[in-house]
This record gives sequence, C-alpha cells and structure tokens, in this order.
Amino acid sequence: MLEFSQTLRLMGNSFTITVASDSKAAAAIHIDTAIEEIRRIERLLTTFDESSQTCLINSNAGIAPVKVDAEVFDLVQRSLSISQITQGAFDISYGSIDKTLWNFDRSMTRLPSREQALKMVHLIDYRNIILDAENGTVFLKNEGMRIGFGGIGKGYAAEMAKRLLMSKGVLSGIINASGDLTAWGQQPSGKPWRIGISNPDRPEDIFSYLDISGKAVATSGNYEKYVMIGGKKYSHTIDPKTGLPVSGIKSVTVISGNAEFADAMATPIAVMGIKAGLYLVDQIPDLHCIIIDDNNKLYTSKNINLTST
Repeated sequence: MLEFSQTLRLMGNSFTITVASDSKAAAAIHIDTAIEEIRRIERLLTTFDESSQTCLINSNAGIAPVKVDAEVFDLVQRSLSISQITQGAFDISYGSIDKTLWNFDRSMTRLPSREQALKMVHLIDYRNIILDAENGTVFLKNEGMRIGFGGIGKGYAAEMAKRLLMSKGVLSGIINASGDLTAWGQQPSGKPWRIGISNPDRPEDIFSYLDISGKAVATSGNYEKYVMIGGKKYSHTIDPKTGLPVSGIKSVTVISGNAEFADAMATPIAVMGIKAGLYLVDQIPDLHCIIIDDNNKLYTSKNINLTST
C-alpha cells in the first residue's frame, strides 16, 4: 500500500484528498470519485448559483415553502438540532448579516455600535426556519432571511466523500477540507493517521499531536481572519445573538466521530465561551475539544489524549 494525495479548490476552500492504494491508477479513480461527490454537494448548497436549492429557499423567504431534496431537508433539520443544543450559538440563518459591515480587512478601525449590530442580526433566528417533513419543504418565515451552510457544509461534504470511498472498498484515507478533516483506516506504515495541533500565534509550530484514525477534527481560530481594534484582537466569528465578534479565545479544535458534527460545533463553542463550551462538550458522547485562550492557556474536555511526539 502507498499513499496518494491531490489538492484542489472546492466549495471555496482548499481540499486535500488522500487515499491508501496499491496503484496510482486506482488511487486516481478513488480521488476523482471523492471530488465529484464534493462538487455535487457544492451544487446543492452554494449561495453563488441562483438555481441552487439554498438560493431558492432564500429567494422565497417570507413568500412560500420550497420543496428540496431529502438530503438538503435532512441537513437543515440536523442544523436546527445543533442550534437547539447550542442555544442559538450555531445558526444557519446567519446569511442575512450584511457582509459590508463585517469585511474584516485590516482597514477596519472600529466595531459597529451595539445598536447597529443588533439591527443587523434581527433576521437571524433558527426558530423561523419552518420544516414540513410530509411535503419535504423548507420555509423562511420572514422576508429578507437567508440561510447558508458555511458552518457545516465542508464537514458534511468531507463526511459524505469518506462514506462513499469506504463503500467502494477504500480501506484508508483522509478528506481534509481546509483543516476540517476526517480520517479512516491506518497509514500504509500501519500506524494511525495523526495530526499536529498548531500554536495559534505561529500556526507552523506544532505543540502536540493527536491520533485521528476513525475520527474527524475541525478547528475554528482567530489567527487566520481577525482585526485589531484598540489593541484587542477580534475574531471573524460573529455571535449570532449580538452581531458582534467574539473575543478571548484563539482557537477551538473539536474531535468527533463525524466530520459534519465536528465542523458545526467548532464555531458555537467559541461563541459560547470556555466554561459553557466545555460543559456542553462533556455532555455529548464521542465529542471532545481543545480550547486555547488569548493568554495561550490550554483547556481540554474530558478524555483528551494529546502527545508531544
């Protein structure tokens, strides 16, 4: 067995697909299969194509329910469940936020007022996403509401690509969606797949390692996209309740058995804060996390096994 990889841009992100295979030709077929599955999901979920099901839901906000494919309906339903368990810290109706207010380029010198921010988020409320299971429809109750799958879509695509490859007999591999990844099987050497946990101040520096075979990992960090205002670092992660960016946490790494769930939980844990985030994680079976605060203090949920080599 040898390891083969391909990196390309999908869903607006860098994806690396790695498979273990006996031959380059067989590996290429498997990698192409994963790529086509991710592209299929992108066509369903994108907000950049007016004919996508997501855009049809958004364009009919406040007007009429939209019939969607079962997998889109189910993904919305699971998203609403995550909104409930995170008390709204995860919310796919964030799409109504005005991007011109939150561009997070380095020329941004002040936060919007609390009043401005609250005005901006008044349409964000997962409870106004109405599902009709009998008819398979999704309805956004208020005009101007918009949903988006930016907080869960990459993980869903990675999970679906992994499952498809496993069903085709691929015994080992990794789907890595810009750091949100899922791994199965063993490396060709027989060792488990392993990742490094980065120092948020110097992402190229690894401070510990985690075996991830059979697991999924997602990271939400403020070191890639942030703005400094008044000497304080503000993350691009917005609290959907206030419309303001979160502060105090540099990175959240979530480990789960499912890539979709790991992806969806990384951001709301940052929004909820260290104490509430860890408490929630410890209530959910097979969910773990590592949090690094602004002072580089490390917090972990129960039963995390980090190694330094």
